[in-house]
Amino acid sequence: MLKTVNSSRTFSDELLDRYRQQGDPPADAVIEAVAHHHGREGVGELMRWLANTAELDGSEQHPAVQEFLRAYAPLPEWADRRQMERAMQFFQQNIVNICLILGYYSLPYCYAGADGARVLWFSERVRNDTQKRLEETVEWVFNIMKKRNWATGKAVVGTLKVRLMHAAIRWFTLHRGNWNFDWGYPINQEDMAGTNLAFSYIVIRGMRRAGLAMTEEEEEAYLHHINVTGYLLGVSDDLLARNRREAFHIDRAIVRRQFRSSEQGQGLTRSLLQTFENLSPAPLRNLPAAQMRFFLGDELADALAVPAVPLEKRLVGVVNSLPIFSKLIGNNL
Repeated sequence: MLKTVNSSRTFSDELLDRYRQQGDPPADAVIEAVAHHHGREGVGELMRWLANTAELDGSEQHPAVQEFLRAYAPLPEWADRRQMERAMQFFQQNIVNICLILGYYSLPYCYAGADGARVLWFSERVRNDTQKRLEETVEWVFNIMKKRNWATGKAVVGTLKVRLMHAAIRWFTLHRGNWNFDWGYPINQEDMAGTNLAFSYIVIRGMRRAGLAMTEEEEEAYLHHINVTGYLLGVSDDLLARNRREAFHIDRAIVRRQFRSSEQGQGLTRSLLQTFENLSPAPLRNLPAAQMRFFLGDELADALAVPAVPLEKRLVGVVNSLPIFSKLIGNNL
């Protein structure tokens, strides 16, 4: 049986340069409205509500927030519910392995984008309370991977709150007064597209590297599902890979343009590793670095200053022995 050969758009430097100087205008406008009426304190108060994942009622928030949640709740016309359900089913069947890949591959992969990592470093949210940020990320992933949450609207509202959180961080970053636009716009479209790939295409690639088979249909469904959430997060359609071939090409373009060693990327990776190591039993303290290096490969691991430690043979499945993953998974089932 012949495999389907998908068409592919090109992702030129000209295209990515343009999107590197663009944030998320609709979400940014909401934060500007809040700041105009309530100042810096108002934006900070909004961020506290956005960070509260249990609170989905925005009726007491600024009218601009309420209107945003209404206007951007509909899914894109191209959203395929069957594809989304297939992806969610696959996730539920492979929770442990996907969580391992997200922690040891997807997150540090994002940190390799040197200029994009600057925002995370400057905001201090990740490096000062890494475990809390990790818990928030896993909670969001579990939120979008439950069919009932799409039926109730919880997945949509939760994702739109993340989008507004990104806009608030962008606002604070710009108002620090020390941002260099040679790095691009803070949390720009190119970096947002790269992050979207880290939660879709890089998960697929991580499954392959771990020797865990996915069918072509499962891979395409997983990519599609994360694209729907990427749309809700404000990623431009121009930068959402429509198939695995496009995902490969845009990933290669971003890696070529943005990936390099940086103090910020190394610092974020070190904080992430320390969190895993501190929550691991003593005999397994080297395991997080070994698994991270396995997924990233030596070149990228070296750029992020991941220690070179002996590779543990029980690569996949040992995640059950790491308290942080047991806790995160248990809290979200």
